[in-house]
Amino acid sequence: MLILILGIIVFLGIHSVRIVAPEWRLARMEQWGENTWKGLYSVISLVGFVLLVWGYGMARPDAPVLYEPPVWMKHVTALLMLFAFIFLGIFIAKAGRMKPALKHPMLISIKTWALAHLLANGDLASLILFLSFLAWAVVDRIAIKRQERAGLAAPYIVPGPVSNDVIGIVIGLVLYVLFVWKLHALLIGVQPM
Repeated sequence: MLILILGIIVFLGIHSVRIVAPEWRLARMEQWGENTWKGLYSVISLVGFVLLVWGYGMARPDAPVLYEPPVWMKHVTALLMLFAFIFLGIFIAKAGRMKPALKHPMLISIKTWALAHLLANGDLASLILFLSFLAWAVVDRIAIKRQERAGLAAPYIVPGPVSNDVIGIVIGLVLYVLFVWKLHALLIGVQPM
């Protein structure tokens, strides 16, 4: 469980710099250059991600089960994950009409993913992981709203053609199918369906 918690701290910690120290982040980007900042950010993110995946894989089999979700909840999770992947696809694609309407599709995707997995998993390791991400995404969204009001973040995404929405939805659907088919079992060690 310690490696899982360390991974969450490292991964969400680097992703929280924008929340707790936006001016410091902007100063480092200016001082070091945007590419250097992004490189360091990416390396720390990758280390945190590897630690949390590894830690979750080790902690989950022996984690105490605090509640056992009903079987039908797995179907709700599968449906929510379809939307989580579509939101992710909208984030990845260029702006159409949906990205400006959603404002922060990546955060919506993370919140949907975390909630979906909380509905399907009642073990302590899962609760720690998914509640951490859900709480972080909520706090990040609140911080972004404050930063937009303070002029530290861009408040508006310029809409593009609807064809970009279609591309985003297709990306999300393809990712969803790949995860259900093979990637979830390969990366997490659990067949989702």
